[in-house]
Amino acid sequence: MEIRVDDLTGSKVKELIMNHLRMMEAQSPPESIHALNLDGLRRPDVTFWSAWEKCELLGCGALKELDAQHGEIKSMKTASGQLRKGVSKKILQHIIDEAQKRGYNRLSLETGSIEEFFPARKLYESFGFNYCRPFSNYREDKNSVFMTKEI
Repeated sequence: MEIRVDDLTGSKVKELIMNHLRMMEAQSPPESIHALNLDGLRRPDVTFWSAWEKCELLGCGALKELDAQHGEIKSMKTASGQLRKGVSKKILQHIIDEAQKRGYNRLSLETGSIEEFFPARKLYESFGFNYCRPFSNYREDKNSVFMTKEI
């Protein structure tokens, strides 16, 4: 698997992000959707990675800088044909490693509270993320859970 910084111009990556956004819209009310669109993922405070096996897109993830010591995980998504193959674990580890290289001492994230997000919450728990109060500009929301990890 090759994980590389991506400029979000390729059709496969665009399709994966649009699929991610459609899934969020189907599962959450608009005020509870915090996924970034393509323009949001291209902001200078966000680094976006895609994971590939030859020409096949496996998944993606992003890291948003909140401040000099705190990053936020965004847009973790595995391609539908790649589920349960360890793709998200490798991308998440890549993001954690990059956050450490940048000198962050904390990584946080927001994910959904409903059953469909259970696998994501279990993944983050397995990497040592703990549930926390809302961070940054987030507010309490019954449709969201917040997690953080000191690194």
